[in-house]
Amino acid sequence: MRVGELVLPFVGSGIGWASQDRAAGLTLMVGVWESRQPDTVCGHRGEAGLWVQDPEEWDVHDDFYCPRECFCPPSFPTALYCENRGLTEIPAIPSRIRYLYLENNLIETIPEKPFENATQLRWINLNKNKITNYGIEKGALSQLKKLLFLFLEDNELEEVPSPLPRSLEQLQLARNKVSSIPQGTFSNLENLTLLDLQHNKLLDNAFQRDTFKGLKNLMQLNMAKNALRNMPPRLPANTMQLFLDNNSIEGIPENYFNVIPKVAFLRLNHNKLSDAGLPSRGFDVSSILDLQLSHNQLTNFPRINANLQHLHLDHNKIKNVNMSVICPTTLRAGQDAFLHGPQLSYLRLDGNEIKPPIPMDLVACFKLLQAFII
Repeated sequence: MRVGELVLPFVGSGIGWASQDRAAGLTLMVGVWESRQPDTVCGHRGEAGLWVQDPEEWDVHDDFYCPRECFCPPSFPTALYCENRGLTEIPAIPSRIRYLYLENNLIETIPEKPFENATQLRWINLNKNKITNYGIEKGALSQLKKLLFLFLEDNELEEVPSPLPRSLEQLQLARNKVSSIPQGTFSNLENLTLLDLQHNKLLDNAFQRDTFKGLKNLMQLNMAKNALRNMPPRLPANTMQLFLDNNSIEGIPENYFNVIPKVAFLRLNHNKLSDAGLPSRGFDVSSILDLQLSHNQLTNFPRINANLQHLHLDHNKIKNVNMSVICPTTLRAGQDAFLHGPQLSYLRLDGNEIKPPIPMDLVACFKLLQAFII
């Protein structure tokens, strides 16, 4: 087959193929563009009736252009799969692409040029590469005005990359070497709802009072597995999920939760919290529904709110359960205890120093308790 030929099934009697040179004036184009080998489409076998164009004549504006290093599924034309290919560079991204998969390669840099026509990108996965901050050209990411999801996990980043597009909704930076957040990094990211910085090298000095300024819609913040000794300061007011497991946090400032009045899921497992490090009200915060304090140094059951549903206190140093202190009694005369009483349904106390018998007052207080592990 010659480059430039149109190949059609033979429509006469018998079995065979008829080929017509495009110079004959045929204009019928069936199927998708072929890249390098007969009857293949971006590395996959195509249908009969393919217009075969010289790959060197392609450009990123063609409807069916596909980088030879990647796979473009005909059934998902807005996706480009370039993962697990041993790539050291990002190929030119076609203008139609919205979902870009480049994970598990050997890419070290993110230059502007491959993305200059990729104005429709919504999703980029660059996990498991070798990208450094020095390798990210300044405008490479910020030029992607419609980008919503950016995955840069398991790379070599030492600080949060900047500038980023204002449109971004999720930023995943887990398992890097991030120890710094440059001032103003998040100042224009008002659409960001999820920030994942777990398993990095963050210390307390990485945060200033205005570090998170601008994150008006942030809902989930994950900074587990870092080296924090204090709670991060001045978190965004809309934060609902705060994950700080596996740090070295020793205390929580008084009135800390006043700044994040919507926090519902709080994880502080595997820290160094002690009774002396808790605020006077403990965790008597009406918004908190799920509280995880496993593997700390607590000796007493902390104060909780009647709205709390799940409580993990296993593997601390708690010796007794004083129900007169911990039962959040909020009932008024005539109120139904099941509707308006404590909502706790899951309680874990194993791995402590509590000796039987367990006070029956505990069951009497938490009438909705369904799972109790001790």
